[in-house]
Amino acid sequence: MSVFFSDEQTMPVDGDSLRRFADVVIGAEGYPANTELSVLLVDETQMSEYNQHHMGRSGATDVLAFPLEDLIPGSPPKWLPGDPPVALGDVFLCPPEVERRARAENVPFDDFLHLLLAHGILHLMGYDHDSDEDADRMERREDELLGGIGRSVS
Repeated sequence: MSVFFSDEQTMPVDGDSLRRFADVVIGAEGYPANTELSVLLVDETQMSEYNQHHMGRSGATDVLAFPLEDLIPGSPPKWLPGDPPVALGDVFLCPPEVERRARAENVPFDDFLHLLLAHGILHLMGYDHDSDEDADRMERREDELLGGIGRSVS
């Protein structure tokens, strides 16, 4: 897997763990070994700008995901030698916002940060939570992925 990781904020975060977990999620979903993904950690100001510009919402949020392809959950694209790599898109995380939510929900920050990374990657892969059924499916998958690395937010 090719995970581009950039930490553009000041809060201490275990970037190596996040990068490894992104690889786990991509592999667990059956994506080809050459799949590409960008994970960017940003501060509240930058996240507020992205949230306003791309989502039309004011203020910072904890995670934003910008897919490059319209994918179907559980159906990774087939890759053939000579094809370009599968490029999923970008996941932006705002650790200060993640920390606020983790405190409010009384869960460990690192576990919640990993949850939101999985959440963002699954959005890139076509998962959504527009209906109760879709939300349940996405939450079950997030729990499975977190459990696979010994983490939980339940």
